[in-house]
Amino acid sequence: MVEISCKEEDITMRENIDNPLGILSLNHISIRCRSVEKSLNFYQNVLGFFRIRRPGSLNFHGAWLFGYGIGIHLLESDDDSIGKHTPVRGINPKDNHISFQCENVAMVESTLKEMEIDCVKNRVMEGGISVDQLFFHDPDGFVIEVCDCNNLPVVPLKELDFSIREVCLLTRSGA
Repeated sequence: MVEISCKEEDITMRENIDNPLGILSLNHISIRCRSVEKSLNFYQNVLGFFRIRRPGSLNFHGAWLFGYGIGIHLLESDDDSIGKHTPVRGINPKDNHISFQCENVAMVESTLKEMEIDCVKNRVMEGGISVDQLFFHDPDGFVIEVCDCNNLPVVPLKELDFSIREVCLLTRSGA
């Protein structure tokens, strides 16, 4: 039988090994754009994010949005390469992208068509389960995915154990 130390310092040390940076969650992603106004329109009216207050001490043009538990920080840039080559290379599902879960991919596809937003459709099959994906661009060529990815179960590559803190709590409670 393996003995587990439930001293607070031992628990903290073990948690630091499992999560050395103490990361809690994803907070935001930053996206460089040529026009904050065009990008705001897209992220609000197509994806449903809402604008939030941005610190006035930031000395460059941008905007912050929030939705679905994450923030998007739009950063205006005069970099000529942003969005410049998008029409030539088309929509590439293998480009860097952010993915959003939806309830009905067919409805999203229909809505994108009504909005005249081009998209690429893909289907992933695994163990008899299908996942439908739609990929499209924001105004600057950043790839957005909308999918029913929750159809596919998350299967860890290694067995997950209770955290040391959970084991100690169970032990202390007599469970």
